[in-house]
Amino acid sequence: MLKLIAYLSQQEQLNFLLTNRIPRRWLTQLTGWFSRIENPILTRISIALWRLFAHDLDLSEARKQSFNSLHECFIRELKPGVRPIDRRESIIVSPCDAIIGAHGKIEGTTVYQAKGFPYRLGDLIPDESFRKKYRDGLFVTLRLKSSMYHRFHAPVDCRVHEVNYISGDTWNVNPIALKRIEKLYCKNERAVLQLDTGNPEYTITLVPVAAILVASMKFHCLDGEMDLRSRGSNYLSCRASYSKGDEMGYFQHGSTIIMFATSHYVFCDDIQEGQDIKMGESLIAS
Repeated sequence: MLKLIAYLSQQEQLNFLLTNRIPRRWLTQLTGWFSRIENPILTRISIALWRLFAHDLDLSEARKQSFNSLHECFIRELKPGVRPIDRRESIIVSPCDAIIGAHGKIEGTTVYQAKGFPYRLGDLIPDESFRKKYRDGLFVTLRLKSSMYHRFHAPVDCRVHEVNYISGDTWNVNPIALKRIEKLYCKNERAVLQLDTGNPEYTITLVPVAAILVASMKFHCLDGEMDLRSRGSNYLSCRASYSKGDEMGYFQHGSTIIMFATSHYVFCDDIQEGQDIKMGESLIAS
Protein backbone atom coordinates (compact mmCIF):
# COMPACT_ATOMS: atom_id res chain seq x y z
CA MET A 1 0.00 0.00 0.00
CA LEU A 2 2.80 2.43 0.88
CA LYS A 3 4.47 1.68 -2.45
CA LEU A 4 1.20 2.40 -4.27
CA ILE A 5 0.76 5.72 -2.45
CA ALA A 6 4.36 6.69 -3.29
CA TYR A 7 3.83 5.72 -6.95
CA LEU A 8 0.63 7.76 -7.24
CA SER A 9 2.34 10.71 -5.58
CA GLN A 10 5.18 10.53 -8.11
CA GLN A 11 2.68 10.34 -10.97
CA GLU A 12 0.84 13.41 -9.68
CA GLN A 13 4.10 15.32 -9.34
CA LEU A 14 5.09 14.38 -12.90
CA ASN A 15 1.67 15.46 -14.22
CA PHE A 16 2.00 18.78 -12.41
CA LEU A 17 5.48 19.43 -13.75
CA LEU A 18 4.60 18.50 -17.34
CA THR A 19 1.45 20.64 -17.46
CA ASN A 20 2.51 23.64 -15.40
CA ARG A 21 6.30 24.09 -15.18
CA ILE A 22 6.50 24.83 -18.90
CA PRO A 23 6.06 27.99 -21.03
CA ARG A 24 2.28 27.91 -20.54
CA ARG A 25 1.30 30.93 -22.63
CA TRP A 26 3.55 29.95 -25.52
CA LEU A 27 2.25 26.36 -25.56
CA THR A 28 -1.35 27.58 -25.34
CA GLN A 29 -0.88 29.90 -28.32
CA LEU A 30 0.91 27.16 -30.27
CA THR A 31 -1.91 24.71 -29.60
CA GLY A 32 -4.46 27.28 -30.73
CA TRP A 33 -2.60 27.80 -34.00
CA PHE A 34 -2.13 24.08 -34.62
CA SER A 35 -5.75 23.21 -33.86
CA ARG A 36 -6.97 25.55 -36.63
CA ILE A 37 -4.93 23.96 -39.43
CA GLU A 38 -7.50 22.67 -41.92
CA ASN A 39 -6.27 19.33 -43.16
CA PRO A 40 -8.54 16.25 -42.88
CA ILE A 41 -5.63 13.79 -42.73
CA LEU A 42 -3.77 15.77 -40.06
CA THR A 43 -7.04 16.13 -38.16
CA ARG A 44 -7.71 12.38 -38.17
CA ILE A 45 -4.17 11.70 -36.92
CA SER A 46 -4.52 14.38 -34.21
CA ILE A 47 -7.83 12.94 -33.00
CA ALA A 48 -6.33 9.43 -32.93
CA LEU A 49 -3.44 10.72 -30.77
CA TRP A 50 -5.92 12.61 -28.59
CA ARG A 51 -7.78 9.33 -27.93
CA LEU A 52 -4.56 7.82 -26.54
CA PHE A 53 -4.69 10.31 -23.67
CA ALA A 54 -8.48 10.74 -23.46
CA HIS A 55 -9.93 7.25 -23.65
CA ASP A 56 -13.44 8.57 -22.96
CA LEU A 57 -13.51 10.80 -26.04
CA ASP A 58 -16.94 10.00 -27.54
CA LEU A 59 -17.91 11.60 -30.84
CA SER A 60 -21.05 9.49 -31.36
CA GLU A 61 -23.25 12.33 -30.04
CA ALA A 62 -21.68 14.93 -32.34
CA ARG A 63 -23.80 16.50 -35.05
CA LYS A 64 -21.17 15.52 -37.62
CA GLN A 65 -18.53 12.80 -37.57
CA SER A 66 -15.79 14.27 -39.78
CA PHE A 67 -13.87 17.46 -39.10
CA ASN A 68 -11.62 19.73 -41.15
CA SER A 69 -9.52 20.74 -38.15
CA LEU A 70 -8.90 19.79 -34.54
CA HIS A 71 -10.55 23.09 -33.59
CA GLU A 72 -13.78 21.93 -35.26
CA CYS A 73 -13.69 18.77 -33.16
CA PHE A 74 -13.00 20.69 -29.95
CA ILE A 75 -16.04 22.95 -30.43
CA ARG A 76 -18.30 20.30 -31.96
CA GLU A 77 -22.06 20.67 -31.72
CA LEU A 78 -24.27 17.83 -30.53
CA LYS A 79 -27.15 16.10 -32.28
CA PRO A 80 -30.52 17.72 -31.46
CA GLY A 81 -32.19 16.25 -28.41
CA VAL A 82 -29.23 14.42 -26.84
CA ARG A 83 -29.20 16.82 -23.87
CA PRO A 84 -32.76 17.06 -22.45
CA ILE A 85 -33.33 20.27 -20.45
CA ASP A 86 -35.06 20.18 -17.06
CA ARG A 87 -37.80 22.75 -17.76
CA ARG A 88 -39.16 23.04 -14.22
CA GLU A 89 -39.32 26.74 -13.34
CA SER A 90 -37.73 26.22 -9.91
CA ILE A 91 -34.68 24.38 -11.28
CA ILE A 92 -31.34 25.85 -12.35
CA VAL A 93 -29.61 23.40 -14.67
CA SER A 94 -25.96 22.69 -15.34
CA PRO A 95 -24.69 25.00 -18.09
CA CYS A 96 -22.29 22.37 -19.43
CA ASP A 97 -21.13 18.76 -19.37
CA ALA A 98 -18.75 18.54 -16.43
CA ILE A 99 -17.39 16.82 -13.38
CA ILE A 100 -18.63 18.46 -10.20
CA GLY A 101 -15.75 19.78 -8.13
CA ALA A 102 -15.67 21.78 -4.93
CA HIS A 103 -19.09 23.19 -4.06
CA GLY A 104 -21.15 24.30 -1.09
CA LYS A 105 -22.10 27.32 0.94
CA ILE A 106 -20.02 30.47 0.54
CA GLU A 107 -18.61 31.27 4.01
CA GLY A 108 -19.21 34.99 4.03
CA THR A 109 -17.12 35.72 0.94
CA THR A 110 -14.80 32.71 1.21
CA VAL A 111 -14.95 29.98 -1.47
CA TYR A 112 -12.88 26.80 -1.86
CA GLN A 113 -11.13 25.55 -5.01
CA ALA A 114 -10.22 22.34 -3.12
CA LYS A 115 -10.17 21.21 0.51
CA GLY A 116 -7.84 23.50 2.43
CA PHE A 117 -7.42 25.92 -0.48
CA PRO A 118 -9.72 28.92 0.03
CA TYR A 119 -10.03 32.10 -1.97
CA ARG A 120 -12.21 35.16 -1.60
CA LEU A 121 -14.81 36.46 -4.01
CA GLY A 122 -12.87 39.72 -4.21
CA ASP A 123 -9.75 37.88 -5.39
CA LEU A 124 -11.69 36.23 -8.21
CA ILE A 125 -13.85 39.20 -9.18
CA PRO A 126 -12.77 42.68 -7.99
CA ASP A 127 -16.31 44.05 -7.73
CA GLU A 128 -17.79 45.13 -4.38
CA SER A 129 -21.40 44.74 -5.57
CA PHE A 130 -20.64 41.15 -6.60
CA ARG A 131 -19.23 40.35 -3.15
CA LYS A 132 -22.32 41.74 -1.44
CA LYS A 133 -24.74 39.96 -3.75
CA TYR A 134 -23.22 36.50 -3.27
CA ARG A 135 -22.23 36.72 0.39
CA ASP A 136 -23.36 33.48 2.10
CA GLY A 137 -24.68 32.18 -1.21
CA LEU A 138 -23.77 29.00 -3.09
CA PHE A 139 -20.94 28.03 -5.40
CA VAL A 140 -20.26 25.00 -7.56
CA THR A 141 -17.19 24.23 -9.64
CA LEU A 142 -17.82 22.48 -12.98
CA ARG A 143 -14.71 20.99 -14.61
CA LEU A 144 -14.81 20.22 -18.32
CA LYS A 145 -12.32 17.55 -19.33
CA SER A 146 -10.66 17.91 -22.72
CA SER A 147 -12.75 15.05 -24.10
CA MET A 148 -16.07 16.60 -23.11
CA TYR A 149 -18.55 18.71 -25.05
CA HIS A 150 -17.13 22.25 -24.78
CA ARG A 151 -20.15 24.46 -25.35
CA PHE A 152 -21.97 26.12 -22.45
CA HIS A 153 -25.62 27.07 -22.19
CA ALA A 154 -27.97 29.25 -20.17
CA PRO A 155 -28.84 27.52 -16.87
CA VAL A 156 -31.99 29.62 -16.51
CA ASP A 157 -34.09 32.10 -18.49
CA CYS A 158 -32.03 35.27 -18.32
CA ARG A 159 -30.56 38.39 -19.88
CA VAL A 160 -26.89 39.32 -20.13
CA HIS A 161 -25.97 43.00 -20.18
CA GLU A 162 -22.17 42.78 -20.15
CA VAL A 163 -19.20 40.44 -20.08
CA ASN A 164 -16.24 41.24 -17.85
CA TYR A 165 -13.12 39.58 -19.29
CA ILE A 166 -10.15 39.47 -16.90
CA SER A 167 -6.73 38.59 -18.33
CA GLY A 168 -4.42 36.27 -16.46
CA ASP A 169 -2.32 33.11 -16.51
CA THR A 170 -3.01 29.66 -17.98
CA TRP A 171 -2.38 27.24 -15.13
CA ASN A 172 -3.82 23.76 -15.55
CA VAL A 173 -7.12 23.51 -13.62
CA ASN A 174 -7.07 19.76 -12.96
CA PRO A 175 -7.36 18.46 -9.35
CA ILE A 176 -3.60 17.94 -9.12
CA ALA A 177 -2.89 21.63 -9.72
CA LEU A 178 -5.80 22.76 -7.52
CA LYS A 179 -4.14 21.00 -4.56
CA ARG A 180 -0.83 22.79 -5.17
CA ILE A 181 -1.50 26.33 -6.43
CA GLU A 182 -3.27 28.67 -4.02
CA LYS A 183 -5.99 30.90 -5.51
CA LEU A 184 -5.46 29.27 -8.90
CA TYR A 185 -8.76 30.42 -10.41
CA CYS A 186 -7.93 33.96 -9.34
CA LYS A 187 -4.71 33.84 -11.36
CA ASN A 188 -6.10 32.50 -14.65
CA GLU A 189 -7.86 34.15 -17.59
CA ARG A 190 -11.55 34.31 -16.80
CA ALA A 191 -14.83 35.97 -17.71
CA VAL A 192 -17.77 37.06 -15.60
CA LEU A 193 -21.34 36.74 -16.85
CA GLN A 194 -23.97 37.98 -14.41
CA LEU A 195 -27.33 36.54 -15.43
CA ASP A 196 -30.31 38.83 -14.92
CA THR A 197 -33.24 36.56 -14.03
CA GLY A 198 -35.67 39.44 -13.49
CA ASN A 199 -35.54 39.00 -9.70
CA PRO A 200 -32.52 40.59 -7.93
CA GLU A 201 -32.82 38.16 -5.02
CA TYR A 202 -32.50 35.15 -7.31
CA THR A 203 -29.49 35.75 -9.52
CA ILE A 204 -26.84 33.50 -11.01
CA THR A 205 -23.32 34.32 -12.20
CA LEU A 206 -21.15 32.15 -14.42
CA VAL A 207 -17.36 32.50 -14.33
CA PRO A 208 -15.73 30.54 -17.18
CA VAL A 209 -12.05 30.05 -16.31
CA ALA A 210 -9.45 29.38 -18.99
CA ALA A 211 -6.50 27.01 -18.60
CA ILE A 212 -3.41 25.79 -20.39
CA LEU A 213 -4.20 25.01 -24.06
CA VAL A 214 -7.59 26.72 -23.70
CA ALA A 215 -7.12 30.45 -23.08
CA SER A 216 -9.74 31.34 -25.63
CA MET A 217 -13.50 31.68 -25.20
CA LYS A 218 -16.31 32.61 -27.53
CA PHE A 219 -19.45 34.36 -26.32
CA HIS A 220 -22.27 34.59 -28.82
CA CYS A 221 -23.36 37.95 -27.39
CA LEU A 222 -20.00 39.48 -28.42
CA ASP A 223 -18.18 39.80 -31.72
CA GLY A 224 -14.94 37.86 -32.02
CA GLU A 225 -13.21 35.63 -29.47
CA MET A 226 -11.59 36.51 -26.16
CA ASP A 227 -8.07 35.15 -25.70
CA LEU A 228 -4.60 35.90 -24.32
CA ARG A 229 -4.41 39.05 -26.43
CA SER A 230 -7.37 40.55 -24.53
CA ARG A 231 -5.42 42.46 -21.90
CA GLY A 232 -6.76 44.00 -18.72
CA SER A 233 -10.22 43.90 -17.22
CA ASN A 234 -12.63 44.49 -20.08
CA TYR A 235 -16.24 45.43 -19.43
CA LEU A 236 -17.95 44.70 -22.72
CA SER A 237 -21.56 45.73 -23.09
CA CYS A 238 -24.06 43.50 -24.82
CA ARG A 239 -27.80 42.89 -25.02
CA ALA A 240 -28.70 39.22 -25.08
CA SER A 241 -31.71 37.20 -23.96
CA TYR A 242 -31.58 33.45 -23.38
CA SER A 243 -34.09 30.77 -22.59
CA LYS A 244 -32.94 27.93 -20.36
CA GLY A 245 -30.75 25.64 -22.45
CA ASP A 246 -29.86 28.17 -25.16
CA GLU A 247 -26.22 28.09 -26.20
CA MET A 248 -24.16 31.00 -24.84
CA GLY A 249 -20.68 30.18 -26.14
CA TYR A 250 -17.83 27.70 -25.98
CA PHE A 251 -14.31 26.97 -24.81
CA GLN A 252 -11.65 26.01 -27.33
CA HIS A 253 -10.63 22.93 -25.34
CA GLY A 254 -11.72 21.97 -21.81
CA SER A 255 -11.69 24.08 -18.68
CA THR A 256 -13.88 25.14 -15.75
CA ILE A 257 -17.03 27.11 -15.05
CA ILE A 258 -17.69 28.34 -11.52
CA MET A 259 -21.37 29.03 -10.88
CA PHE A 260 -22.49 31.37 -8.09
CA ALA A 261 -26.04 31.60 -6.76
CA THR A 262 -27.53 33.97 -4.19
CA SER A 263 -28.42 32.69 -0.72
CA HIS A 264 -32.08 32.07 -1.62
CA TYR A 265 -31.11 28.99 -3.66
CA VAL A 266 -30.34 25.45 -2.44
CA PHE A 267 -28.54 22.53 -4.07
CA CYS A 268 -30.49 19.66 -5.50
CA ASP A 269 -30.22 16.70 -3.13
CA ASP A 270 -28.11 14.37 -5.26
CA ILE A 271 -25.20 16.70 -6.05
CA GLN A 272 -21.87 15.18 -5.02
CA GLU A 273 -18.23 16.04 -5.68
CA GLY A 274 -16.72 13.85 -8.39
CA GLN A 275 -19.97 13.01 -10.13
CA ASP A 276 -20.54 13.56 -13.83
CA ILE A 277 -23.30 15.94 -14.82
CA LYS A 278 -24.69 16.72 -18.25
CA MET A 279 -25.76 20.06 -19.60
CA GLY A 280 -29.46 20.52 -18.83
CA GLU A 281 -29.56 18.33 -15.71
CA SER A 282 -30.83 19.78 -12.42
CA LEU A 283 -28.20 21.42 -10.24
CA ILE A 284 -29.72 24.14 -8.02
CA ALA A 285 -33.29 24.85 -6.94
CA SER A 286 -35.12 27.94 -5.72
